[in-house]
Amino acid sequence: MIALFKQKSPANIVLLLIFGLVIKLPLFLYPKEIKASTSDGSLYQYLISSIAASGDSKAILASVISFGLIYLQALMLNYMLNEYRMTARQSFLPAMAYILVTSLLPDWSYLSPELVANTLVLWTFIKMLRLYNASITNSTVYDMGLIMGFASFIYLPTLVLLVPFLLGIMILKAFRINEFFLLLLGVTTPYYFYAGYLFFTDQWSIYKLIPQYHFLIPRIQNSLWLTGSILLLGIPFLLGGYYVQTQLRSMLIQARKNWSILLIFLVFALFIPMLNSEGSLQNWVITALPFAAFHACSYLYPPRAWVSSLLFFITLTFVLAQQYFLFLR
Repeated sequence: MIALFKQKSPANIVLLLIFGLVIKLPLFLYPKEIKASTSDGSLYQYLISSIAASGDSKAILASVISFGLIYLQALMLNYMLNEYRMTARQSFLPAMAYILVTSLLPDWSYLSPELVANTLVLWTFIKMLRLYNASITNSTVYDMGLIMGFASFIYLPTLVLLVPFLLGIMILKAFRINEFFLLLLGVTTPYYFYAGYLFFTDQWSIYKLIPQYHFLIPRIQNSLWLTGSILLLGIPFLLGGYYVQTQLRSMLIQARKNWSILLIFLVFALFIPMLNSEGSLQNWVITALPFAAFHACSYLYPPRAWVSSLLFFITLTFVLAQQYFLFLR
């Protein structure tokens, strides 16, 4: 399987879809009804209300949407690492790794505001990396802010990621102060139109417009399955980080900067679950993006093929055992 995904073949798009369906099969066999809470963004609440209007098929529809988002995000992450030469060779390993990583914790497969917002966050990341060779950057920076503004209407804490994105702009190119204001202008644009909507529909309230945050350390119930998931997240991440470090000298300057930004992004993403948290593991799904990128390197770079194959089959076996055990018990 590793050898197949190491090839950059169009057929791997179909193979990835089949691989994802096999891994995520319990998501369709045992769909879970999704409900929006009052702390979720207004766009996500609208999405859930639209799904609820579908009647008896709402649970399976939510599963279809969540799988579609994960599959799309896997392809986007794969495009990002290949397009910007962040690995020694182009492959479909990042996409495969993302499918596996999001399966290590079953909560990451379900439809959630964090999962939906991940698509916009990844889109913003790709736009940011285009700034390195761009001669005119104003429109791109504004678009980044605009996308993150919409993402905050889905999952509010994503606004925290503006900090690593701002740092990323400063790392990639000479920073100009007008770009900071363009980024903020892009973020506030959706809030400007939302304020107009509230005003003209007689729903005006400053509390509906200004984001409200509360800080809480999530309480997580310990289990052997969770311990195994953390180990299988951490070990390939450290191994991939080691190989990235050894490859840095042979990488292009932009690729080195991209990996640095990705690591900064991971640090900030780890703190997001402490904002507006409800104690669910779903809050950490945003970290799946950088984790999968480093995991892909742990499958690509080991000089002995059996190392990456063993790591893959251990992870795959654990994912299948965990998912089917939790769903069938």
